Amino acid sequence: MFIRLFLLYTIAHLPLWSGVKMGVRERTDEQLLGIDVSHHQRRINWDTVMQLNNLDFAFVKATEGGDFTDSLFCHNWEELGRVGMPRGAYHFFRSRTDGYAQAMHFLNTVDFQHGDLPPVLDVELTDGVPPHIMLEQMRQWLLTVERELHQKPIIYTNQHFYDKYLAGLFDHYPLWIARYSWEPPVLSTGRRWDFWQFSNKGHVEGIPGAVDLNMFPGNLEQFGKQTLQPDGARPTQANSYAAP
Repeated sequence: MFIRLFLLYTIAHLPLWSGVKMGVRERTDEQLLGIDVSHHQRRINWDTVMQLNNLDFAFVKATEGGDFTDSLFCHNWEELGRVGMPRGAYHFFRSRTDGYAQAMHFLNTVDFQHGDLPPVLDVELTDGVPPHIMLEQMRQWLLTVERELHQKPIIYTNQHFYDKYLAGLFDHYPLWIARYSWEPPVLSTGRRWDFWQFSNKGHVEGIPGAVDLNMFPGNLEQFGKQTLQPDGARPTQANSYAAP
C-alpha cells in the first residue's frame, strides 16, 4: 500500500525487514529505511511522505560538477527541514572538473545545520578521465568539504565501480553502496558499508514515480551519531555492516 515494494521484499526476506507489514515498514532495532531523490522525482509532497510512509531519512541531490544545481534542491531541502525528517545532501561528481571547484559549488549551495546527515560525494563515472586523475579530484573534493564542515563526507558509489576503482582507497570515509539485490553488498576488500541503496524502483506515497530505497544498518541512537554535531565534534562509525 504505502511502500509497495516491501510486500515482495518481506515475503522473500522476512528476517531482514521484520518490521514490514502490508507494505508499511515499522522501525526495528537493527535497520532504518530512507530514500534519495532529485528533480527526476518531480515536486514531492513531503507532508504526505512524512505522514504515511514511516521513513527515517532522506538524501537529496544538491549539485553536479562545477556549476549545476538541482532545480528542486532548495524546495526539497527546506521542506525536509520543515517536516522534521533527517536530511542529507549529495553532489554528483564529474571527473573532468576540478575537485576543489566542485566542492566550493556544493558548499556554497547547501546550508548544513547541526543534525543533518554528512555531505555525500556521488561517484559513478570516470568521464573518460584516467583513474589516477579522477581519484586526485575526488581527494580534493573530500578534503575541501571536510575542512569546511569538520565532518568526513560519505562516498556513494555502486558495487562494480567501487571494486574496479575505489577498493582499498578512502577507507577512512563512510561508504554508501548501491547494489540492487535482495542480498546485502559484499565488497571485494571485505570493507564495511554504512548505507545500502538496495532498489531504484520503490513506490512511496507523496512521490510521483519510482524512487531509490536505502537501508542504514543500525538503530536510531547509532543513526544520530552519524549526523553533524555542534562545535565540530565528529560522529562515530559504530554501525557499519560487513558480511559474516
